[in-house]
Amino acid sequence: MKQERGIELIVAIPSYMEADTIGFVTKQVGLGMQRYFKGLNGIIINVDNNSEDDTRGVFLSTETATEKKYITTPKGVKGKGNNFLNLFRYARSVSSTLKAAVVVDADLRSITPEWIKYLAEPILKGYDYALPRYSRHQFDGTITNHICHPLLYGLLGENIRQPIGGEFAFSPRLVDYWLGRKWHPTTRFYGIDIFMTLNAVMGKFRICEVGLGAKIHKASSPKLGPMFTQVVTTFFDMLLSRKAEWIGMPVDKPKPKPLFGLKKLASPQELKVDIRDLKDKMHAEFLAREKLLKKYLSQYIYVNLRHMIDQDHYDMDTLMWTQAVYQILFTFDTGSAKVRREIIEALKPLYFARSVTFDYETWKYRIDFAEELIHHQSMAFASQKPYFYGLYLRRAQDADRRMSRKKE
Repeated sequence: MKQERGIELIVAIPSYMEADTIGFVTKQVGLGMQRYFKGLNGIIINVDNNSEDDTRGVFLSTETATEKKYITTPKGVKGKGNNFLNLFRYARSVSSTLKAAVVVDADLRSITPEWIKYLAEPILKGYDYALPRYSRHQFDGTITNHICHPLLYGLLGENIRQPIGGEFAFSPRLVDYWLGRKWHPTTRFYGIDIFMTLNAVMGKFRICEVGLGAKIHKASSPKLGPMFTQVVTTFFDMLLSRKAEWIGMPVDKPKPKPLFGLKKLASPQELKVDIRDLKDKMHAEFLAREKLLKKYLSQYIYVNLRHMIDQDHYDMDTLMWTQAVYQILFTFDTGSAKVRREIIEALKPLYFARSVTFDYETWKYRIDFAEELIHHQSMAFASQKPYFYGLYLRRAQDADRRMSRKKE
């Protein structure tokens, strides 16, 4: 039995109800650790949300040469971020010997032993944070494509393609930093990935990307639910809490991060999307929040969105989407706690309109064309950064006018 104080490499698999896939992932992780890091004292950890299926049993019964450990949240405590919190606490308990930690999703079908090598090696060479770069269908990862990636690019000048991809590697130094930061309530759920990435960026840690090929998993088309709310709330909260660090920073064609692993990526998995279902959901979301949208969006964007709904024809182009997101972000920053909660929900019909428009633009083309459009969208966010500043200027001017009227 290995002693915990001697652990040098951790590979963790966060999970909730993943009995059907975690066995395969665990097997590939074990092969990777034995094939490429046999000289390191490693451990495979399943950080779980007390799954009601047999996730624990499948994980522990999967044969690996590397020691395995199961850690769970208490009964009734869910959330991906709570799983990561357990992982970080364990990593800190062995930090005197730990050299690198790797995380992979429990629902992967494309993982190979080489993924462990590609992810861990940059950390062992001195990087603090390694993020994935893989081919994904343009209908997959829509929160990444249309919100997280372009805002990081446009506001912070960070060209990180998959900031919430699910596969990561990191140093013990970064673990200590994460544990020392403020955790918002949404960080303990789906907000954890963007929390990790944004803190690594703002903490000036050494970041790289790792080519992993194609990500094949339980993909889904754009959807609502807690993931959208938790990711965007965490992202907006953290961005704006450190606004002074980036508000005046120019964005000059951010360069990609150093790339390890595969340089040429495989074709993405196939993914179908029900456009009619997306339109119906968007229609319902719009009607539920029309008053909010009319109040906080510019008249131009609101009228165009209303027209799209009425005509059942969607053309939320890049410029309109960029300005809409900046208007929502500005309102989130300047509004009350109640407005903050409401405005995230009001972003949903806009997000669906952008997703439907993008799907129409790219469905018949190759993934490299879709990637080009995603890059152009990120450049639009960068070029419209002065528009975002202008919202604050207009607010200050309006306040000055009101003050002048009172003095008259």
